[in-house]
Amino acid sequence: MTAVAPKAPPDRPPRPTPLWRRVLPPLLSLVLVAAVFVWFLPQFTSLSAVWSAVTGMSWTEVALLLLVTAWNLATYQFVMTATMPGLRLREATVSTLTTTAVSNTVVGGAAISLGLTYGMNSSWGFSRSRTSVSLLVSGLWNNFAKLGLPVVALALLASTSSRASAGWLAGGLAGVAGLIAAVVVLGLLLRSREGAARIGTVTGRVASALLRPFGRPPVQGWDQATTKFRDRTVLLLRARWHWITLTTLVSHLSLFLVLVVALRALGVTAEQVGVVEALAVFAFARLLTAVPFTPGGLGVIELALITGLSAFGGDRALVAAAVLVFRALTYVLPIPLGIGTYLFWRHNRSWRREPNSAPRTELVPETT
Repeated sequence: MTAVAPKAPPDRPPRPTPLWRRVLPPLLSLVLVAAVFVWFLPQFTSLSAVWSAVTGMSWTEVALLLLVTAWNLATYQFVMTATMPGLRLREATVSTLTTTAVSNTVVGGAAISLGLTYGMNSSWGFSRSRTSVSLLVSGLWNNFAKLGLPVVALALLASTSSRASAGWLAGGLAGVAGLIAAVVVLGLLLRSREGAARIGTVTGRVASALLRPFGRPPVQGWDQATTKFRDRTVLLLRARWHWITLTTLVSHLSLFLVLVVALRALGVTAEQVGVVEALAVFAFARLLTAVPFTPGGLGVIELALITGLSAFGGDRALVAAAVLVFRALTYVLPIPLGIGTYLFWRHNRSWRREPNSAPRTELVPETT
């Protein structure tokens, strides 16, 4: 008589996330934003003076601001097309505007944005591995810029101004440490296939340990995934590292250009806050967004920019007006634009392709 093997117990369903863990992050974000705009700003300056400064801009100044804003919105598309061979500029525009709108409005929107990016790119025929390489390389270079800009700003500030402080120095050293750590990890990942496999194995074990309390099964195949990612990344960086670096710098400096134009349009002169001083404040404010306290850094960036620029000598009302205009153009404006591009993507079928049928290049040699 043949023995019957016992049936394996069914996988336990994942535990639902407790209500307090779903409610607490949005609640804390709302409290922080309210504290900045409802309590801090009226205490810091006169809101009527801020409004008078905004309404006092000439049509020429408004047109110049809109022009540099349009250029800033266009620049991140260059990063996406540089890191993802075969992606067209129009597809990159739809993707980045849509995901930016999500990141700016939803707590934890970065994860939703990733899912949207994969979904959009898949609908245009790109494989998940091509999207993964693009997202990781562009994300790494974006963080390199965030970590490196405070170092550059601090060096310029030390050589051109006597108003550098110990706080700036501490922030600059933190940027250097973070930049070195990121470069070391990337170097270890790209140095050899064996090293990439080891990193994938260790990372998989850590991820499995973090998932275990939630009743999730251990992750598998991360060694193979990191090896494949390493091979594709090496191929991409050898061919395009200079273009990726250039487009990333252009994207960050274009955002800074909007801030400088807003400061000058609202009446903050170079004698009050110079370009180098504005760059230092901008760089350190951007560094704060590495920790997503609120969607798009709402409240955090405004607080850092207003207090930092005013500390360098800018008129409080004019600085607050300039920062609010800057954030309206770079944080608020992408939201309705992103809603429009999302609806366009949902209804437009002429750009769709079969899965994994996007044009291949010498940088994407293998089929996935």
